[in-house]
Amino acid sequence: MTIETNRVPQLELNNGVRIPQFGLGVFQIPPEETAARVREALEAGYRHLDTAQMYRNEEGVGAGIRDSGVPRGEIFVTTKLANDAQGHDNAINAMEGSLQRLELDYVDLYLIHWPLPKQDKYVATWHGFEELQRAGKARAIGVSNFQLPHLERLAAESATVPAVNQIELHPALQQPELRAYHEAHGIVTEAWSPLAQGEVLEDPLLAELAGKHGKTPAQIVLRWHVQLGNVVFPKSSSPKRMRENIDIFDFSLSDSDLDVLSGLDEGRRTGFDPDTFEG
Repeated sequence: MTIETNRVPQLELNNGVRIPQFGLGVFQIPPEETAARVREALEAGYRHLDTAQMYRNEEGVGAGIRDSGVPRGEIFVTTKLANDAQGHDNAINAMEGSLQRLELDYVDLYLIHWPLPKQDKYVATWHGFEELQRAGKARAIGVSNFQLPHLERLAAESATVPAVNQIELHPALQQPELRAYHEAHGIVTEAWSPLAQGEVLEDPLLAELAGKHGKTPAQIVLRWHVQLGNVVFPKSSSPKRMRENIDIFDFSLSDSDLDVLSGLDEGRRTGFDPDTFEG
């Protein structure tokens, strides 16, 4: 049964563009399978697709969109800059490559994938992003994996506040200080690895909440993200799991439920540390 897309909330970015709060991440989906997975997701009601140049499956995302029959204007497409393409001119050229692979005239959101602070190119890269937005190649621009010092430097050296910051975020890594900065500066928080690669799903407290609501532990965590105001896109290559993941808009977590989840924070990453990762 197709999920009603109007059940997925949309958030307004700081430039007025609206973004669906729930989508599909295609990280680690093999290129030869991506078109089919994207088509299945769109059939299940997804309208937000998150890819990246480094995922090497942008062609499949574009093909899945074309095969689906869903109008382009109804789909929010995000891609991210490859780490080896940082720098003003490189970032602009890399966008042209993405548009060719996607066979699109524009993307809805273009992100700097990692800050790579030792390379010290992310400010120049951001200026290239600003030009792409003015040229209509990206409706909105943002960053991924940026820490507070990286965001503060962009604020000091550019005129554009990132529309989003996509960060590792799940019950075991809740990043309250960074999320508070986002809220104070009009930056939407996007969560990658929203289920901590499944590591948090065995927690008995999550099992209790799942039983209480008649949902799975994964659905409880994804609902928690939505109620926090995060944009979330779990990755899945299973049509059944895609439909299960998006089936979280028929219940709500209570304040006491949210308190339980808040208590699971351990400051534990499952991915790279943005302060030291250099691609």
